[in-house]
Amino acid sequence: MSNNPNAETATISIIIPVYNEERTIHKQLRYLSDCSRGYPTEVIVVDGGSTDSTVLNVRNEGFTCLNAPEKGRAIQMNTGALFASGNILYFVHADSKPPKTFQKDIRNYINRGHESGCYRFAFDSDHPLLKLNSYFTRFNRLMCRGGDQTLFITRSFFDALGGFREDYKIMEDFEFIRRLQKSGSFIIIPKDTVVSARKYSDNSYLKVNVVNLVVFTMFFLGASQKTMIHAYKNLIVNTKFG
Repeated sequence: MSNNPNAETATISIIIPVYNEERTIHKQLRYLSDCSRGYPTEVIVVDGGSTDSTVLNVRNEGFTCLNAPEKGRAIQMNTGALFASGNILYFVHADSKPPKTFQKDIRNYINRGHESGCYRFAFDSDHPLLKLNSYFTRFNRLMCRGGDQTLFITRSFFDALGGFREDYKIMEDFEFIRRLQKSGSFIIIPKDTVVSARKYSDNSYLKVNVVNLVVFTMFFLGASQKTMIHAYKNLIVNTKFG
């Protein structure tokens, strides 16, 4: 814990992996920037080969947009981390909206000795069953985690763990968080990141939850990446797997 940076003065590098997010990215960038006023911050967007106007929109907003060597959140997030200058890394999806207080929250928890952590989440929907899903994210169980909840980690801890596994094209966040939970002081901040419910709108509540359970079970049992991706993209519409 003594290796933690002085979080009051440390730069937080916000890293956003994107793929075809032209409709959401400018709003996300402005929101994160507004919440970061007065704090040392850099924002890095890492594109995975978008075929729409995502990259142009990011650069027109005046932000850094890197091109990852290939598509995949793991390699995109590692690319952003390699470029980042901050002592604290904060990974945020393009359609996840952390609390306005995220800068203060992250710094406070790092100063308390936590090397990594995330938020709970709440969907941008009033559907009662989605509220049930959200409720379980307060528990520190791997199955209740996910990249949508955002993730902060000190740079030294990230480097010590070797970053995300780039051979993971699916479940990369679960694999990484599993290592975090075993190796360090991982905290769930008792506030909500607002997460898009579009996957549930495009499919159905029951279908998405069943598929999530199936894929998580496959991950736990050691199924190959190819098998998990095949199952997911053949059951869920509008996925971002190639």
